Amino acid sequence: MSNLVRYRCTSCGNLTRFDVTSTRRTTAFHHYTVGGELHVEDEQVLEDRIESVECRWCGTAGKVEVLDAEAAASASAEAASEG
Repeated sequence: MSNLVRYRCTSCGNLTRFDVTSTRRTTAFHHYTVGGELHVEDEQVLEDRIESVECRWCGTAGKVEVLDAEAAASASAEAASEG
């Protein structure tokens, strides 16, 4: 759950903008002040499931791939040299 992933749209090449739909199950300590203000503390993610990833630029669901660490580093280097 602490593993960050990088995505790439195979249709348009987008590396930066995605709509990600996920379901997350957590446990947390809810601490209310005397005035009723909520502070959520010690939140732990028990499950985090990605349901879908859609490219924000071209909107083609199902055309987004997850990059491995090496491919993500390469894609980042390419994007930096182009920009």
